[in-house]
Order: sequence, then structure tokens, then C-alpha cells
Amino acid sequence: MNLSPSLQILFVDQPARSAAFYSEHFGARVLESSPTFAMLALGDSARLGLWSRHTAEPGPTAAGGGTELAFAQPDRGTVDSLHARWSAAGIPMAQAPVALDFGYTFVATDPDGHRLRVFHPEGN
Repeated sequence: MNLSPSLQILFVDQPARSAAFYSEHFGARVLESSPTFAMLALGDSARLGLWSRHTAEPGPTAAGGGTELAFAQPDRGTVDSLHARWSAAGIPMAQAPVALDFGYTFVATDPDGHRLRVFHPEGN
């Protein structure tokens, strides 16, 4: 059996607030919404679930920041442009744009502290 991930779930404090954040800053379309859960489309096939940490079963054992959602970009200019736009919008930055061994990158955080890495892979 070949299993392919179809949904990434983040445990959040307020699903509606988090859905608004991803909708505004990522252009993500809300597919489903309730007081305790929201699902958004990120691109053509990726889905992002935002589940209330207060009602998730079993309850989550970790807070935001323990993992990253990573978004590859076609060039360094796009990385810099997104960093400038998100900084101007007041999105917290955990790392300014920097060249690392895998590529050019920065890290922002969502309202719950989940890390959002934007990068241009080295050699592309």
C-alpha cells in the first residue's frame, strides 16, 4: 500500500482567526469551516487543516513552532518580496532572509507560532 499525505493539520487556538490569516497572506481558499476546525486549499492539491487545540482528540502534546510549513519559490527576488510584504503586514519574523546550505530563506510565524519557511533552493 502506498500512502500519500493529503492534509497537514496544525493545532491552533482559534481556527477562524488562523483561517483568516492563511486566506489573507497565502491566498488560501477556505473549503470548510466550523467553530473548531477549518480546512483550506494551499495550491492545487495541498490541504491545510486548522483544528482547535482545545477540542482536538486526542489532545495535542506540543505547541506551535515544533514543525514548519515550507514554501519553495522560483527565485531569490520572490523570497525578498514576500519577506518585505509580510514584514509590512506585521507578521512576526523568526529569521531574516539568509543564505543557508540548502538555499536562500526566511522564517515567519503564524498567529499560533507555527513556523512558515519561504525558500529558494540552492542550485535552482
